[in-house]
Amino acid sequence: MTTLNPTAPAARGSDRLARLRRGRAEDAPWVRPAFLGLLVVTGVLYLWNLSASGYANSFYSAAVQAGGESWKAFFFGSLDAANAITVDKPPAALWPMALSVRLFGLGSWQILVPEVLMGVATVGVLYAAVRRRFGAGAGLIAGTVLALTPVAALMFRFNNPDALLALLMTVAVYGVLRALEDGPGAAKWLVWAGVAFGFAFLAKTLQAFLILPPLALVYAVCAPGGIGRRAGRLALAGLAMLVSAGWWVALVELWPASSRPYVGGSQNNSFLELTFGYNGLGRINGNETGSVGGGGGPGGGAGGGRWGETGVGRMFNDSVGGQISWLLPAALLLLVAGLVVTRRAPRTDTARSAFLVWGGALLMTLAVFSFMAGIFHEYYTIALAPYVAALVGMGAAVLWEERTRFAASAALAVTAAVTAWWAWTLLGRTPDWLPWLRWTVLVAGGAAALGLLVAGRVDRRFGLAAAGLGLAAGLAGPFAYTLETVNTGHQGSIVTAGPAGGRGPGGFGGRMPGGFGGRTFEGGTAFPGGQNGQGGQNGQMPGGPGGQGQGQGQRQGQGQGQMPGGTPPQGMPQGMPQGGTARGERPGFGGGGGGGMGGLLNGANVGTEAKAALLKDAGSYTWVAATVGAQNAASYQLATEKPVMAIGGFNGSDPSPTLAQFKQYVAEGKIHYFIGSGGEAGGEGNGRMGGGPGGNSEISTWVSETFEKVTVGSATFYDLTKDLTKEK
Repeated sequence: MTTLNPTAPAARGSDRLARLRRGRAEDAPWVRPAFLGLLVVTGVLYLWNLSASGYANSFYSAAVQAGGESWKAFFFGSLDAANAITVDKPPAALWPMALSVRLFGLGSWQILVPEVLMGVATVGVLYAAVRRRFGAGAGLIAGTVLALTPVAALMFRFNNPDALLALLMTVAVYGVLRALEDGPGAAKWLVWAGVAFGFAFLAKTLQAFLILPPLALVYAVCAPGGIGRRAGRLALAGLAMLVSAGWWVALVELWPASSRPYVGGSQNNSFLELTFGYNGLGRINGNETGSVGGGGGPGGGAGGGRWGETGVGRMFNDSVGGQISWLLPAALLLLVAGLVVTRRAPRTDTARSAFLVWGGALLMTLAVFSFMAGIFHEYYTIALAPYVAALVGMGAAVLWEERTRFAASAALAVTAAVTAWWAWTLLGRTPDWLPWLRWTVLVAGGAAALGLLVAGRVDRRFGLAAAGLGLAAGLAGPFAYTLETVNTGHQGSIVTAGPAGGRGPGGFGGRMPGGFGGRTFEGGTAFPGGQNGQGGQNGQMPGGPGGQGQGQGQRQGQGQGQMPGGTPPQGMPQGMPQGGTARGERPGFGGGGGGGMGGLLNGANVGTEAKAALLKDAGSYTWVAATVGAQNAASYQLATEKPVMAIGGFNGSDPSPTLAQFKQYVAEGKIHYFIGSGGEAGGEGNGRMGGGPGGNSEISTWVSETFEKVTVGSATFYDLTKDLTKEK
């Protein structure tokens, strides 16, 4: 068996592994410049056209704005600086963005640059983890694969919690791998891995723990030392994880409910309920109280539902495949190859442990994503990207070292051929988009496979050329998707990477025809279901015409779009800053506000008249306005930078505030306006999306019967300072 090139010591007594200790001394002069170049290119790629996404997901951007104004909102992750309700996640992912806004002011770049930096950091940590055992070449391959994964390019330029989660998961794996080494400080690295898991929990709750079982198992079996020492170190790391996550949870649970914001996404104002319900088991079995609806229902099933079909093929289907699966078959093949090559190594072999750690993380996350019956969006798959990239880099390095053996060269050839075929298949789902690329990838991948088959029996330069051709063929498809992604703005709560047609047909959950789900196009922003790019093409929602668009980043049309079977949503786009950048007005398409499908995707566009009305005497009120649903509230808050109460939280389904509480706020003069959504207050479209308990419909009805209606631009306001019953 030939050698790899890791830098960490491995099991003692093995001649092969002893030769692996030569480490960094053998690095060529090109290694450091190549690594720095990878980081710089990744940063430039992710920064390209960044402002086209405006405020991206306005739900989280509003919370970032609030955190930039109020330290209390910063700590809790409140949606507004007056602390009415929080986002439906813990706040760690908001903290870097909120600090940036505090330092540099509110704007698209101030919110999104921290996400880009997380992407660059993830590439760097992944490179370090792979290089340590498998050499600089393997690390560079892994880092490049990660940087060019379409869903990674999407989410490291977006303000959802997934960017921080991916970084912390990669850091956790790195810590476990360092802890598997038999050397000084190994226990310290396991503790740091526990800390990373803890803060990942504060980014996206239980998803952070998906890979914990395989990592703990690999350490328990493969770490040096006796079983007592291994168990003790695992317990210490578990304590570190508990402390790093539990401090915030304990403070929130112990804080008097009367003096903190309502925990968004929960039905009983409890973060623990949110963690184990809506954001926990509900995502697995589909029973999500307060949600917009589950997937296949309890137990899932191949039939699927709103969130797509469940089953082993989910990561390869029309909706998800183009986001993450380009090199997923290669990663699985190379995982098997790596375990075969290292099958006879000692128990503590760090090379085999690395395959077990990265492979276990991939398989565990893959299984959960494939079969979860609750809410699932395509962008969740960024969690798979570091694992796929690591296995590709590691596996390619191992097989290259073993290429003189026919089995290894054949495995390389099969991997190249399968990767090219799968890219050909994925590109075939968008036949009118770069049609030449599909066949180029197939031919190049086939030629590379033939060259790799004989790579161990020919001149080394020929083998390197075949390997380079195979790598280029494998990365061409995701690279093209990534370029399309960074050249396009993305807004709303449901976003996808790559060309619009690459998502395939389907229903809710980001699989809308023509770009529904917050997808935007060159020169403008897409309406739900539309393609109003430079040509101003109309899109349609089911059951109604789409909004009319206009090129050059402008959008017009007085609420032309319709929700299924309903009236045109209030506040459809009337104009947008050039290029989707963050100026005074809210960038993004109007989706009808709080209630209904449009409210889930994005909020309403805010006109100059509405903004002026809200800013008048704004200092006299705790909230300048209140409205049903967080996306609608976020639109007005980002436009005015003043607190707007999101009644019912994200979906409009949380029981906060109650009708009695809302009446008390109004009586105390704390709220100036109520903003109608989807029609007049109390009308269709204001309903609670999740159908959960609460007084939201009662609030809307009471407002419409009690207060004066004012039309401001295209928006319907109710002045809560003018009680009609008193006037009568």
